[in-house]
Amino acid sequence: MDEEGGQAGSVHEPVLLNEVLENLSPRSGGLYIDGTLGAGGHAKAVLDLCEPGGRLLGLDRDPQALAVARSRLEPCAERAVLLQGSYASLEVTARRHAFADVQGILLDLGLSSLQLADAQRGFSFKVDAPLDMRYDPAQEETADDLVNGLAQANLANLLYRYGEEWQSRRIARAIVAARPIVGTAHLAEVIAKAKGRRGRKGHIHPATKSFQALRIAVNHELEALEEVLPQAVRLLAQGGRLVVISFHSLEDRIVKQFMRRESRDCICPPEIPECVCGHLATLKTLTRRPIRPSSEEVSRNPRSRSARMRVAGRLPCDGNPSGAN
Repeated sequence: MDEEGGQAGSVHEPVLLNEVLENLSPRSGGLYIDGTLGAGGHAKAVLDLCEPGGRLLGLDRDPQALAVARSRLEPCAERAVLLQGSYASLEVTARRHAFADVQGILLDLGLSSLQLADAQRGFSFKVDAPLDMRYDPAQEETADDLVNGLAQANLANLLYRYGEEWQSRRIARAIVAARPIVGTAHLAEVIAKAKGRRGRKGHIHPATKSFQALRIAVNHELEALEEVLPQAVRLLAQGGRLVVISFHSLEDRIVKQFMRRESRDCICPPEIPECVCGHLATLKTLTRRPIRPSSEEVSRNPRSRSARMRVAGRLPCDGNPSGAN
């Protein structure tokens, strides 16, 4: 989730749950991977549907989220392998724990409601807190290091690249002038003044895009996404499903372009008259347009409002489309 929002009753509600289950189609004895375990809502539903004998590997960088998921999945503990770690190294971890040729992989990207609800972790500007924003507290670099340490030009580039913030130069200039920035409230105030307006009810807060950018940069989210997608393809069995839920255009663009590229046999530039790449399609895209939450789900769970889900099926090694289900 990349905008401030949500409510207490929706903290543990998995986004697009019915749509995820419909596309993963969990079955007894199947192997599944949840690379973004969170509170374990998606994982619990998958495990319920793939018994008897179905197993799930769940990963999360956040030890607090992992603890919540372990408690939630306790009834299925013998069929679940839950580990702290990044999906950037998914393939090594999965093969080490005998999760290869799996029937389904789920990636629910971005900030979880659990993390947003813990104000002291610095993801939100609604309550003053240290500028942290790390998923993994063992990681050294924090948002404070970026806000108070980056050169003005580098900070502006970060805000523009990861937040699509068109006023990034003005904001970076204001941040550098106000240093040291001593917390989330201070940062949000500096950004709001730089943009010449404050958050109004019903409008996106002026600091939203900048906070998104800092969080993405701190956790190297886009780089990790680009790393995991080809690994996921290699782990899928023929006909297995890759389901990815993104919450902003940067993530969705990476997923869309990857699935589009992997659904083609030739990826040579159009100016080359004859194929020289030797690339074979590995995926069949199953969603021409992203699946969006229903109005009922958005009303019930505001966190879901910006969710976009894309699905692809694994083709046989020879790229024959008849192998996708």
